[in-house]
Amino acid sequence: MSRAYPFYICDVFSRERFGGNQLAVLTDALGLDSRSMQQIAREFNFSETTFVLPAEQGYTRKVRIFTPAREVPFAGHPNIGTAFVLASSGQLGEIQNELTVTFEENAGLVPVTISKADDDALRCELLAPQGLSLGPTVMPEMAAAALSLQVADIRMSVHPPRVAGVGLPFLVVELRDREALARAIFNMCVLEDLQARDISPDILLYTRDSGDFDFRARMFAPIDGVPEDPATGSAICALAALRSHHDPAQTTEHRWKIIQGVEMGRPSILEARTVKRNGTVEETRVGGDCVMIASGTLEA
Repeated sequence: MSRAYPFYICDVFSRERFGGNQLAVLTDALGLDSRSMQQIAREFNFSETTFVLPAEQGYTRKVRIFTPAREVPFAGHPNIGTAFVLASSGQLGEIQNELTVTFEENAGLVPVTISKADDDALRCELLAPQGLSLGPTVMPEMAAAALSLQVADIRMSVHPPRVAGVGLPFLVVELRDREALARAIFNMCVLEDLQARDISPDILLYTRDSGDFDFRARMFAPIDGVPEDPATGSAICALAALRSHHDPAQTTEHRWKIIQGVEMGRPSILEARTVKRNGTVEETRVGGDCVMIASGTLEA
């Protein structure tokens, strides 16, 4: 027998409706198995859909995250949006100024701090569940081919194209300018070749920006059913941790403001920060605003 599951849709990393990254949140997913969750995620067809379950380890909630193609152990905008939805719908009780919740996920524990602004808007910031993990480097020729670019479009002065992650791996590639960033198109054959070599085919490409932002970014993950993502908190965490790792200072704190999704018509603003002590990146965080879009029930 089917039952009705409540769901909410919000836009994450934006204060403007129809900006940021869409997220569907099922706030009471008890009774759904993995196959049903995958089918529902495919039905919504957003970058990710989250399923909230009772905690198993004594923390706030257990959260499972699905793209249209697979379950992922951790992701940024789903954690930010899930915390926002639970807070906005009153399921975390009254929030005076600030509240920290902790989600149990496959990658580990994910604390999310929810802050209330003077206008009662809620802002959420997560702490990545793992330290910086560095994977293989990729020759600039292969990175350029994966993005349908020229080798001259790849910037190598800070780091080569390299897999990095703080709970979910991405191939992080710096480009020389915004023109190259706008011109990039993923090459599926090269991405499949990367995957066959056990190199993450999910690519975060970015370049230095000017004005209000430090970086402008895009993220391609077509093998996961996400041709392009308008805001990718987990990838921005990987970028922030990688940049902090390459800072020659042994102990430092960094803050970055990143814009993503412009090329898709869904501008998203992400704020990342890191803490580095004795040469090790010990904390990586990303945060931003959210806006509610819709709510309803789903028969499953």
